[in-house]
Amino acid sequence: MKGAHCRPLVGEKDGPSGGSGLPRRLTLSVCGARHNAAVPEPSDPRFLDVLNQGHVDALRALGRTRRFGVGAPLFHEREPGEAVLVLTAGRVKLSCVTEGGREALLGIREPGDLIGEMSALDGGPRSATATALEPVEVIAVSREAFTGFLERTPGVALVLARMIARRLRDADRKRIEYLAQDTVGRVCSRLVELSDRFGEAEGGGMHIELAITQEDLAGWTGSSREAVIRALRALRELGWIETRRRGVTLLDVEQLRRRAV
Repeated sequence: MKGAHCRPLVGEKDGPSGGSGLPRRLTLSVCGARHNAAVPEPSDPRFLDVLNQGHVDALRALGRTRRFGVGAPLFHEREPGEAVLVLTAGRVKLSCVTEGGREALLGIREPGDLIGEMSALDGGPRSATATALEPVEVIAVSREAFTGFLERTPGVALVLARMIARRLRDADRKRIEYLAQDTVGRVCSRLVELSDRFGEAEGGGMHIELAITQEDLAGWTGSSREAVIRALRALRELGWIETRRRGVTLLDVEQLRRRAV
């Protein structure tokens, strides 16, 4: 980024915006026109990033490479968990369907993350559906091979236990948000989280690109799509974000962060 200019969101409008100015499918652009905060360190380091090279090579040798196109499911909720997937390229969203039939977004995984480990550990069915947000490449390791690998490498098992503990803490934090925050606060929390996790330093700010939908953001915040549209409109009127046909620009990340508390 040069000066206070924000690179516009790269997105594709595939339906009406519902009056929010936000396209149904979008990527997010974060700029630093009103702040100079550094990009924070990730709170949840990637699984592969904390393994030594020997363990990474051993894990790769146990699996086979699979590739998925944009929008393709890697696996579906409730199906048997026959393999653990090590994400090596692209981003994946995890979601589940509520009793009312709505899709709830649970999280986003990126290269280096592990997907499907819960089914490998407890033998239960998939607890979520994994969908490629971008062209995705994974290493698929069978459940038996993965659990055997953990038995042989207690250090890796400890890394996995710590990763699961962090995710449980994050899930607890989000439950508190749902009880304590209104929709605007929850939307701010998710926008800030996307900024912190996927932002890249450019000049005085950060820029991220991630294709999500209005429905994804609604499901992620435990809100209706209409409530999310109203929250985005309120944030736009405050001057904290800017919506346009091609997406959303975050203009004041620090205000959004304070509103998220």
